[in-house]
Amino acid sequence: MPSVSITTYYLEMLGPRGLRPKRSPRTDVALARVAPPMPELNRFFYTTVGADWWWIDRLPWSYQQWSEYLNRPDLATWILTVQGVPAGYFELERQPERNVEIAYFGLLPAFVGAGLGGHLLTCAIERSWAMGARRVWVHTCTLDHPRALANYQARGMRLYKEETHVQELPATSPGPWPGARSAIES
Repeated sequence: MPSVSITTYYLEMLGPRGLRPKRSPRTDVALARVAPPMPELNRFFYTTVGADWWWIDRLPWSYQQWSEYLNRPDLATWILTVQGVPAGYFELERQPERNVEIAYFGLLPAFVGAGLGGHLLTCAIERSWAMGARRVWVHTCTLDHPRALANYQARGMRLYKEETHVQELPATSPGPWPGARSAIES
């Protein structure tokens, strides 16, 4: 596995007035909270949204680990649909001192570039404030989508910390399931 230098960016918003919303003009977009939690759904989004961005930490999780992670009162999952089709998701985690982290956020590959990222992030930030947040925060890194950092900043989130470290990664991202890359590329 090659070693890669990764820079992680930590961003925050300290009040709802900091939000610079972006709305999709589409009328076929809807947002819904996933309740009760569904490990299968979150794993689907995690593996598919993160397929190109080396989201690999949770890949070995068992069903039980997913279930324990999701079945906590401080965690909420929301999905975005377009014409009833899942398009993206975010996980919000309430933390001590009324912080809410946008723990995971992203669009399925078929919807990237369709003008939905700013809309979805606006929804995630609004739902964070609705959870009683005093502070909303997120982290992203140089492995993430090239427009991720700009989207967070465009919505009003401010950079407060930056870290660089070296990590070993597979030569290519794993894809949404084992063997998916080779199937897509053939």
